[in-house]
Amino acid sequence: MLDHLSFRAPEPKVIAGAKSDWELVIGLEVHAQVASNAKLFSGASTLFGSEPNANVAFVDAAMPGMLPVINEFCVAQAVRTGLGLNAQINLISAFDRKNYFYPDLPQGYQISQLYHPIVGEGEIIVDMGPGIARLVRVERIHLEQDAGKSIHDMDPNMSFVDLNRTGVALMEIVSRPDIRGPEEAAAYVGKLRQILRYLGTCDGNMQNGNLRCDVNVSVCKPGAYERYQETQDFSHLGTRCEIKNMNSMRFIQQAIEYEARRQIAIIEDGGSIVQETRLYDADKGETRSMRSKEEAHDYRYFPCPDLLPLEIEQAWVDDIKATMPELPDAKKARFVKDFGLSDYDASVLTAEAENAAYFEKVADGNDGKLAANWVINELFGRLKKEGHEIGESPVSPEQLAAIVGLIKAGDISGKIAKDLFEIVYTEGGDPAQIVEARGMKQVTDTGAIEAMVDDIIAQNPAQVEKAKANPKLAGWFTGQVLKASGGKANPAAVTELVTRKLGL
Repeated sequence: MLDHLSFRAPEPKVIAGAKSDWELVIGLEVHAQVASNAKLFSGASTLFGSEPNANVAFVDAAMPGMLPVINEFCVAQAVRTGLGLNAQINLISAFDRKNYFYPDLPQGYQISQLYHPIVGEGEIIVDMGPGIARLVRVERIHLEQDAGKSIHDMDPNMSFVDLNRTGVALMEIVSRPDIRGPEEAAAYVGKLRQILRYLGTCDGNMQNGNLRCDVNVSVCKPGAYERYQETQDFSHLGTRCEIKNMNSMRFIQQAIEYEARRQIAIIEDGGSIVQETRLYDADKGETRSMRSKEEAHDYRYFPCPDLLPLEIEQAWVDDIKATMPELPDAKKARFVKDFGLSDYDASVLTAEAENAAYFEKVADGNDGKLAANWVINELFGRLKKEGHEIGESPVSPEQLAAIVGLIKAGDISGKIAKDLFEIVYTEGGDPAQIVEARGMKQVTDTGAIEAMVDDIIAQNPAQVEKAKANPKLAGWFTGQVLKASGGKANPAAVTELVTRKLGL
């Protein structure tokens, strides 16, 4: 983890109401689908996109006499996630039944962990700019089963139910109300998604619903939040409303902004906020009431009689810890230190584990800054333009490393390197062999370069006088020589010769 003293917290978002200023207080409950081939309590497949009701075991369909059996791999994934968030791993946890009507959960209850979650308190550092970050406390992570999907638009008179998601393992990652603005909320989800993808515990595909969140929003007067922090007394904060099932960073921000302004308008008009669950209508850009917010007792929680308390051993946790990858914050700090990269470049390169691995192969034995420049600007730029991911790159890290190595060795200029990159990108091949076969090698023979410089100077006496009067114009000669050489002349050698020949 980063040193908490190495950054300062961002200022909270302030919204001006008609009568006074207001601040936002936000907490998130992120539901992350566990990356597993089988469900939490059955061996049914979790493959996305299967035919409706194709991935359903007897226990998922709540057939009589069917009992749940815990999936050990899902438990390991939850522990791995907890370790990645620097959280407390609870060696004893337990499952409860959460009872209410689920039209797409045949059991009529959800198996979850309310009182004894598998993971306790952790933390996430959310970068908000150079030297600015928000430390967000994670209250808990618990395992639970997902519900299915109700489909209402296939027939005007009836609804259909697809049970493929029923019983899929979810990790519910609950934050403390430490987030203070819409941008922070989106950045928190982004950072959490990044960590989960590095860990391999959730693929983070928000489009498929594999990562979605419930957003709790309230507003308070300036100073009230500081009193809450001092006392941990929630009475200092406003009444919160929960916005369900958000699966877009942009919509998360829009929903928070709208909901905060809605609450401020009600309070300033003399009303009070009712704690409730709301939905965000992206087409209208507004939240609307879904149902009154239930409390724990409304769900009639009780220990699941079909599952014994879950007991794991510290040695098993230690074995999982031994396989942990280098996480984004540590990798970013190492890239800055080892390769001399800027904070921004290191952030871009570590955004995805695959990107970071590609860069490290290119930078191995090469100039780190030069490698970063080529990976970010040339390769990533080209891939983004064509809608490709790093895994689809036609240029291997070994090929790009060879191009960077040729530049570093002075065998090719930057201009030739761009032409070479284009050839490798479209045709493939070994960069060194291409340079040799096509005569692309940079001219470093000072005698040959000097002859070109003399020729250009002799042909342009008027330009010579201008350059002597204004040395900045000497660059024109350098450009002409590079052009005459087809970009093969060494730019540094050309500049040095031009300056000397012109007596500047």
